[in-house]
Amino acid sequence: MNLTIGPLFESIAVYLWPFVRVAAFVMVMPVIGGSFVPGRVRLMIALVLTLVIAPVLQPAITVNFLSFAGVIIILQELAIGIAMGFAVQLIFDAIALGGQVVAMSMGLGFAVFLDRQRGVNIPVLGQFFLMLGMLIFLSLDGHLALIQLIGESFRILPIAGAGLTQGAVSFLLSWSGQVFVVALKIALPAITALLVVNLSFGVMSRAAPTLNLFAVGFPVAMLLGFVVIFLSMGSLTENVSRSTADALEMLPALLNSR
Repeated sequence: MNLTIGPLFESIAVYLWPFVRVAAFVMVMPVIGGSFVPGRVRLMIALVLTLVIAPVLQPAITVNFLSFAGVIIILQELAIGIAMGFAVQLIFDAIALGGQVVAMSMGLGFAVFLDRQRGVNIPVLGQFFLMLGMLIFLSLDGHLALIQLIGESFRILPIAGAGLTQGAVSFLLSWSGQVFVVALKIALPAITALLVVNLSFGVMSRAAPTLNLFAVGFPVAMLLGFVVIFLSMGSLTENVSRSTADALEMLPALLNSR
């Protein structure tokens, strides 16, 4: 009896190619891709999504995944999944950056906390902003929209197609500038208020040189910073919602870039 492994490889490839893209996306996407989510859980999510997506895709390509061409396709699928997850993750990096800027202006830069999303230490205020951003993202069903987009990506960029073009890479690099734009929108109210306070204390120090600014200015700046943060919660929610919507609208444009 002659046994051939060709049909076996073809059956594996039907699920392998989609799994590579989906797994790369799940490992990088916001919330689910955080280090606080166990790797096994993320792997199971990727497997379940692959089992749902793979049967409705176009017929699998007849390329041995152990060949050189198969390795190239795997690298292409990895790049597509990572690029999609990274593009959305930039919004949350901007939220954390905005919180860090506010914390530094208030004098809370020394209060750091382990960010379980990235595994690094960031100011507590930045972590607070990031948690609020995640809750807003989940309340807007952003995670469901991302799952829908990863399924739609197989129609826009089929497996073994052109992959990420130079135009897509350039588009992604230009989109990375949104980190500073969103961070500025989030931190601008607190920075403006604290700048006025610092200028006021500068004038007071010239009028009364014996005034201990460290004993007076630090509590006032911190208290005013918390008041401004409380008053600007509405704008924070609006900025996060708008930025999330922009990121979801950007992904199809990224995949269609030529």
